[in-house]
This record gives sequence, structure tokens and C-alpha cells, in this order.
Amino acid sequence: MPAKQLKIVSVVAEVAPFSKTGGLADVARSLPKALARLGHEVMVITPLYGQVIDAKKHQLKLIHENVRIYLNSEDKVQVNYWRGYLMKNLPIYFIENKKYFSAKKTLYGSTRENARFLIFDVAALKLISLLKFPADIVHCHDWHTGLIPYYLKTDFRYSKTLRKAKTVYTIHNLAFQLGYDWWEVPARKKDYGKNKIPHLNDPGLETINFAKRAILSADIINTVSEQYREEIMTKKFGQDLHRILKNRSDRLYGIINGIDYKAYNPNNDQGLFKNYSYQKIHRKKLNKEYLQKKVGLPVDREIPLIVSTSRVTLQKGFELIMKILGPLAHLDAQIIIMGDGDKQYILELKKWQKKYPKKIVFLPFGENAKLETMLYAAADIFILPSHYEPCGINQLIAMRYGCIPVVRRVGGLNDTVTNYNPKTKRGSGFSFSNYSGYSLFAAIVRALENYRHKYNWRELVVRVMEESNSWEIPAKKYVALYRKALKGNK
Repeated sequence: MPAKQLKIVSVVAEVAPFSKTGGLADVARSLPKALARLGHEVMVITPLYGQVIDAKKHQLKLIHENVRIYLNSEDKVQVNYWRGYLMKNLPIYFIENKKYFSAKKTLYGSTRENARFLIFDVAALKLISLLKFPADIVHCHDWHTGLIPYYLKTDFRYSKTLRKAKTVYTIHNLAFQLGYDWWEVPARKKDYGKNKIPHLNDPGLETINFAKRAILSADIINTVSEQYREEIMTKKFGQDLHRILKNRSDRLYGIINGIDYKAYNPNNDQGLFKNYSYQKIHRKKLNKEYLQKKVGLPVDREIPLIVSTSRVTLQKGFELIMKILGPLAHLDAQIIIMGDGDKQYILELKKWQKKYPKKIVFLPFGENAKLETMLYAAADIFILPSHYEPCGINQLIAMRYGCIPVVRRVGGLNDTVTNYNPKTKRGSGFSFSNYSGYSLFAAIVRALENYRHKYNWRELVVRVMEESNSWEIPAKKYVALYRKALKGNK
């Protein structure tokens, strides 16, 4: 007897290509597609950021106007609902409220982030009821959606449409728990997850810990790699929530992210100068020459090119990168760093570029976003020495394009990159354990030394490109997790 088709609602703060600040948006686009291809009925719900998402360009259709949402006995707001499609038969619904989601040209950064996403969470549950979609699973992604599991156990527990729905809460990054840094909340104002949600204009609303409430209320909790699952139950990586995660460890799972192999394919990627595959790997060097010329580096197809494409933050290991840029500039290699983030790091990167213009290039992500896959296609080595890393998808994309990763053995980086051994010719990259500039530099030097052995390096590149990191296997694991939730985690 075939397994029952599931009705799944994915609720998330950003979805590529409509809105994106990081890897969350890629997961939010790719996982629902993979689930739909497995035969399940899926829909996605996300905010309509009025100054970011062009409704006309994406052919969005207004389906419900001026719907009144009751947040509690006193507060009510009006929202509009729009519909588009991620692919055929996979609708994506947008929640519009101009005051809360159209005031800025950025996705986040309001002083009232908790208020915004409280409205979003309640409006998402209201939409499911309006559509009369009897969801089996409401899949909530990261802190922005953290009140949904709580509300389904409280205010919405009698909903006819939602009464049988189970919640899966995915932790993409435990550091993000509410609208601002959790460690800035004074001890006397900490949310212990039991009290009622304050009213909309109550300053106390902004200290409500959405992630904590989700962890306490969700039927199943998961995070985006098996190693990160273990790490977040420790004091070192648990972001002050390690105790409650340990208490719910029987409901806590780890599933590594994948990438969309249709979206990231060097064989037909229109952003490349020259398309290639592992069978035509020689074409990769044509992309290197093109990029070198474009960014003002000396054109040399044989010199090793090192790239970094991530948020420029402490989390991503930029403290270590800054320590070794000087020594790196003295090696026979070129370095391109692309990203946005910490202004102090960016200022320093620009200084290094000025000092070594023939060796180091910094590209702000915003104005160069279309070049991202071009960097992977052109480069030989990708670096991501994260302080902590739930999963990371940049290293997976890099491997898809034959760009060999150098990473720290932490979280999902440990689960996706195995250390290369030139004797056995096994491994997919170069990894190190200690969080130090010396360890990162040593790993890069190992990679550069192996790069000199052209035949072995070519073998490594081809093998890494042949590796499967698509969403097919993770999607099946999520379906198994959904079925666990429906059975009561038995």
C-alpha cells in the first residue's frame, strides 16, 4: 500500500528568488520543490516585503484583501494575501502589511522585529484556515516563525482546519532567537516561555524569545546537520538554550541541507563565461581568466585562485582570515573575497586590497551578487573557516562547481567535507580543527601544495563535482520526520 501523500505548509521569513539575505532563502526555495517532486502537496508562506519584492515582475495575484487578524483580545491588524508559484502546482503565498513589511528596503532591521513576526505568524495560521487547507505538517523555519508551534498548542488548538496539524521547527542558526541579539536581553526581562504573549504595543513583546517557545512547543525539532544537533546541546554552542534542547533531545534530529542541482549547474549556468562539466573540466580555466580580467587581477590560468563568498562576520571565521591575509599575499596565489556584513572587517579588507592590488580583491555582495557562481567556476579553492556553522551551503555549491573547500571541522562543515589524503586519494577538501589563524593558514598551504600536483588535483576536482549533495536524500529524510511527528515521534 503506497504511503499517504502529505499536506505540508512551509512558513519562512525569506524565499529565493523573491527575498534573500542568506542560505535560509535557498533552503526555503529548494526543500518545498524537492518535497513536491516526491508527490506531496506543498505550499509556502512568506512576508511580502513591499520595497524588495516586485509583485508585477513575479506575477503575484491578490487573492484576499483587508483581512482582519486578531492577535489577542485587544490587538487587530489588516493584511492582504497574494499568491505566486515556486513551480507548477507549488503555490507561494505572501502576507502584506505595508506598515510592518513595506517600510524598509531591507528584510530586517526594524526596532520592532518581534511585533512584525508576531503578526506574520498569526496571519500565516489565519491564511491556512482561509484556504481550508487541512495541513498535516506546518514546517516552521528559524526564529521568525517560532510562535506558530506555541499558538497551535494554545490560541489555535480548536481550529477546525489546523486541529490535526503537527509542527516541525527547524533551527537554521540558534544564535538568532528573537528580533535582536538574545544576549542583550537583561536577566530580569528574559522570556521563560510560559507567560502569555504581551500586547502589540507592550515593550515586553520585544523580549519574547520566539526560538525558545518553538523548542518548548514543537512536535519535532531539527537542525541542519547531525554534528550541529550534538553541538547545540552543549554550553559552548547552545546559545543559552542547551538545557531545554537536551531535555527535548528525544525530539531533536539533524538533517544536512542539500542544494538545488537545477539552480546550481555549471553545465548550463547563464552567469558563467564558459559552461563546463566534470567531463569538460578544462573549460573551467577560461572562467578564471575572464574573472581575473574583470576584477583587475593579473591574468594567469595556472596561478591558484582562492575565494570566499559568505557573510563577512565573526561566525564565518573572518577573525582568522584577517590574521592570515598578510602571509597569504606573499604566496603564489590570488584571493577574491565577496560578501557583506561587519563594517570593521570590510574596512580592513579594503585596506588589504589597496596594499596588494595584484593579489587581493574585495567585492561587496550587493552589487556583485550575480557573480557568485562565477567565483566558484573560476576559483580553485574556497575558504570557510567558521567559528560555528549549522550547515553552510556555500561549500556544497563550491564543490558542485569543482572549487575545493578549506573548512573548519565544525557543524555541517564537518558533515559535508572530508579531509583529503594524497596517499589514498580520498576526501573532498582540506579541514582543520583548532580555531586559529595558524591552523587555517596551514590548511590553505596544504591545499596549495596539492594543487601543484596537477593530475591528482584534477582527479579531486572531478570526484567532488560527481558527489551528490542534492535535496533528494534530505527531502526523503524530512518526509520520514514528518511521519514521526504525525505518529507522535514513535
